[in-house]
Amino acid sequence: MDKIELQIEGLVDSILEDYRLGRDIDRMDIVRRPDKAAVIDMIDKLRWIVFPGYSRDKNYKVYNAKHNLSMLIEDVFYNLTKQISLILREAGEETETAKARAEEIGIAFFGRIPAVRAVVQTDLQAFYDGDPAATDMSEIIFAYPGLFAITVYRLAHELHLLQVPLLPRIMTEHAHSVTGIDIHPGATIGEYFFIDHGTGIVIGETAVIGKNVKIYQGVTLGAMSTRGGQSLRGVRRHPTIEDNVTIYAGASVLGGDTVIGQGSVIGSNAFITQSIAPCTTVTIKNQELQMKVRAGCCEEFKS
Repeated sequence: MDKIELQIEGLVDSILEDYRLGRDIDRMDIVRRPDKAAVIDMIDKLRWIVFPGYSRDKNYKVYNAKHNLSMLIEDVFYNLTKQISLILREAGEETETAKARAEEIGIAFFGRIPAVRAVVQTDLQAFYDGDPAATDMSEIIFAYPGLFAITVYRLAHELHLLQVPLLPRIMTEHAHSVTGIDIHPGATIGEYFFIDHGTGIVIGETAVIGKNVKIYQGVTLGAMSTRGGQSLRGVRRHPTIEDNVTIYAGASVLGGDTVIGQGSVIGSNAFITQSIAPCTTVTIKNQELQMKVRAGCCEEFKS
């Protein structure tokens, strides 16, 4: 064994010894952990169920829709209940109890799919109505990260309402990693929700958003402070956005007692920590612009 091999063997032994310290990061019973790759695969297949005409599965045939939908649901149901069962067992439930409860949750979840699709249709319409760059609905479904993030949120939110731990957060954090849009599955969001561009949007766990709300990139619906840590669990920390509100790019609306009244418009880069009355426009007065022509600049370009 040469010098490098000996050094690597020593490193392996050192790290294995570090694993024996009994910390949370040292746990190695991976067979009892949820499988993130399986969850991501479920997201893709659930989106096929939500948008049945937009998948390219080689086995999909329009004239055999019932058979294909049955296969999709059986596939997702098996993996969904398996992941939920693992999570419930990790939370302390007995194996058989966890399996039975996971199956009950799976049936209840799929029973809510038509209602989820109805709300997603309103989101799709809001995107089309709100974005003059959208040429048709297909472009939005195929290409808009905002609709992807909202759809994943709508699905994850139903699992959250069914009191499934961890799994909804894995789903929305996957959407976050793909789109840059961070929507906690615990947030409550009404119909006709439109995210324009979307990158950098943050919507916290206890945020409540009404109908016909439009939010632009970089908006934060956040907490005033998280210094309390776990003592703030279950406490209302994020704002309420009432119906027909528009929040422009870079604005921050913070605090569990903050309510943005219906019909209001929050301008770009506004920092809001108090309630805003309905039908109010909030803007920041422009800072003074200073302009000075650089001597000789135009002559340089001519040369």
